[in-house]
Parts: sequence; structure tokens; C-alpha cells
Amino acid sequence: MLGTESQVGGRIKRLRRQRHLSQADLAQALGISASYLNLIEHNRRKVTVPLLFSITGYFGVEPGELVDGDEGRLAGDLMEAFGDDIFADSDLTNLEIRDLAQSNPAAARAVLRLYDRYRGLATGQASASVPSSGEPFHLATDAISDFLQENANHFPAVENAAERIRADIDISGDSFDTGLRTYLFNVLGLEVVLSSLPHGIARQLDTARRQLLVSDLLPAESANFLLAQQVGQLVAENEIAQIIAASGLPEGDAPALARNVLSAYFAAALIMPYAPFLRACRDYRYDIERLGRRFGASFEQVCHRMTTLQRKGASGIPLHLVRTDIAGNISKRFSLSGIHIPRHSGACPRWNIYAAFLAPERINVQVSQMPDGQRFFCIARTITKGDYRYNAPRRYLSVGLGCDIHHAREMIYSDGMDLATDQQVVPIGVGCRICPRLECGQRAHPPADHRFRLDDAVRPESLYARMR
Repeated sequence: MLGTESQVGGRIKRLRRQRHLSQADLAQALGISASYLNLIEHNRRKVTVPLLFSITGYFGVEPGELVDGDEGRLAGDLMEAFGDDIFADSDLTNLEIRDLAQSNPAAARAVLRLYDRYRGLATGQASASVPSSGEPFHLATDAISDFLQENANHFPAVENAAERIRADIDISGDSFDTGLRTYLFNVLGLEVVLSSLPHGIARQLDTARRQLLVSDLLPAESANFLLAQQVGQLVAENEIAQIIAASGLPEGDAPALARNVLSAYFAAALIMPYAPFLRACRDYRYDIERLGRRFGASFEQVCHRMTTLQRKGASGIPLHLVRTDIAGNISKRFSLSGIHIPRHSGACPRWNIYAAFLAPERINVQVSQMPDGQRFFCIARTITKGDYRYNAPRRYLSVGLGCDIHHAREMIYSDGMDLATDQQVVPIGVGCRICPRLECGQRAHPPADHRFRLDDAVRPESLYARMR
């Protein structure tokens, strides 16, 4: 059974109405009763996987288009916001919050923007670090995260631009590395020079000398990615500008960040062309390290590229991706799988993305179950960033990738696992403030609506657990 019924019901209703079908007509075509379809559309029944494929086949859409809307993510973000202490006396239920997200998503997003602004102002007042002439930086990064989510992290115009340039590079007959540098020199008039750049600078464009300086400390896959990103900034400038103009992103830092994100998207599409990469994903069963070898890309680059495979009629697994540092700060969040990734706080400590730090550079596999019963197949691995010089500081990050459990067998990491047994399942939540699992021994905070009932004669193992 799918745990995303809160998203699916409304989408089925919208598709049915767009085709001017009655519930009876659609139910007859699907071989179910009209009353059962009515319950599904009102989110009172879950949609089985076979029925999901029957519905998507009938309407001619990809399963991801039906399941992976943003209503569930919006409801999760709202629940996280309403879990704040300022709403402690509001007595809002999860059902009421979900109703707001589903029935009036525009108002729900407005509430979320207002809460984001409140948090930005509160944080700025606490740290005295927010400049008076601009919005807090994190509001722009949140806007970019929402922008990617709303576009399913797939931008056909950028894909097409990358494919055109890749065809020109491949004509040379050289390896991609050599062909990329040849293209930069012959077409864009830029000579690539390895250079000892100042600390913290990875790439620098010297327009006077027509040189593209790249740090000689970078690994090959990082250097190639930066070169490809520079190509994207120059040759896909119009496509990127048009996407940003139509995006509705707030002014300030967001458009500049979007240009960087979309040029990086171009770089990934250039290095890992859509059709060959999708084919290799299927052939290698999403073996990230093998794909990295095949395309000369890093672990994180491959994971990112996997999340972009949403071309109509040729899509990959709907995936989620999250990146965190060792302190629990989430720096990247994107979800097509349906899992909710916290917007403001650290994620659940039971997520394997944190356990991955205990076994550096090894794939950590987990079957995760959310409080609503939905299960996900998740992998995580640590990565290290920093200069390749003696005594240079390092950054330790963990990258997590995952999918709904019914896609798990498509990934090589599920081999040898019994996905049907409950013994493999790890109960997780989104964040302590909105997680109902009072019995969890790893809680950092009580739920937002929790009230302590302590007995001086009895000391429970957890102050947040229900007394029996």
C-alpha cells in the first residue's frame, strides 16, 4: 500500500475532472466501485501499487506525476512550523494542518513564508547578524529548495542545451575531459590552466588573459564539473535567465543562487547525458560508485543527477536526497519519494544519514518507516571535502538517497535483504517537535503538544514517554 494517499486522492480527482469524467465512469474503467473511488479521492483509502499503475496507465501519466506532488511536503513543512513553541496554545491537529495544505495550498504557502520571515527576524535579532538592507540569507536558500521541488528538479531547456554542447564535444573523438577543454578553447576562446589559486578559490575566470584558472588541488571529477559549469554559465545563459524570470523567486540573493544551481545542473547534464545516464542507472541498478566510474563523476554528483531523471516518458526512480554535516545541519533537501525532510531543524537521529558517520565512506542501508506507516528504502554515505594539502581543514558530510519501498528492488543495495519483514524496519520521524513516537529513547525535545505528568515516586526512562 502507498503511504502517500494524502497526495494521490486530490490528484486523481483533478485528473478526472480535467477529462470531464464522472466517478462512475472512471471507477468502471478501473474495475472498482464508485464508492471506493470516492473514498480514495477523499483520502480515506490508500491506493495499492497495482491500482496506482492502472490509474496512471489510464490517464497516460508517469506514476511519479501522480504520487509526487508537493501537498505532502507542504503539509509536513506546515506541521514543522506549527510545532514551534509560539503555537503551543493553538491546539491545532495534524488533520487540520493537512486540510489547509490540501484545500488551500496558496494560503498554506503564504503561512509558511510568514513563518520563514518570523524565524529570519528572530534569528537576526538573536545574533545581530542580519544586515538592515537585505533579507536573511537562509530565506533565499529555502526559496531555492522550494524552487527545485516545484520543478521536480528537472529543467528540459537546460537539458537540451547540455545535449547540444555534448554533441559538439563528442564530435572531436577525444575523451570527454580533452574534448571539454578543446571546446572551451576553440569555441569560447578560454584556455584552461591549472593554477595554485588562493585558499578557498576553486575556479577563477581571467577575462583579460582569456584564461580559466582551476585549482590544482581539486580531484579530476571536481575540476571537470567546474569547467562544465563555466560552459553552462556562458552558453546556457539565456535558458537559465528565462527559467529564473518565470520562477517567481524573491529578489535579493535568490536569483544569483538560482543561476549557480542551474549552471551546476547544466554541468551534471553535460557530464552525465540524460539518455545514456538513465540507461546506465537501469543497467547497473543505481550502483552509484559504478556510475561514478562510468561517467567520471563523484558520489555526490551521481546522487544529484539521479534526482533529475524526470523526463516525461523516460523517468527514473522518484528519489529523495538530503545532505547534512556532522552537527546535523541540513544543507540540501529534495524529495520526490514522498518522505518529508525538515525545513528548519535537524532530522531524526535514527535516520541512517547520521549513522553513516560511524562508518565513513561505506554505504549504510536502511528500511525506514514514518509514523504514518509509509516505508522508504534509504542509503547514506559520508563524503569529505577540503583542500588536498598538508594539514588542510576538512569538511565531513553525509549524503542520503532513497525511494518509496516499492522501488527498492530496482536498486542494487536491496540485494540480500528481506524487505517484507518488520525486523528490518527502523521507525523514524521528521523531527522531535512533530513526531508522535513518545517511546523513542533518542528524543531531544518533547512533541509540541506534550504536557509533562511527572510522579515524584516514579522516574520513567524517558520524561516524554506515556506512563503505563
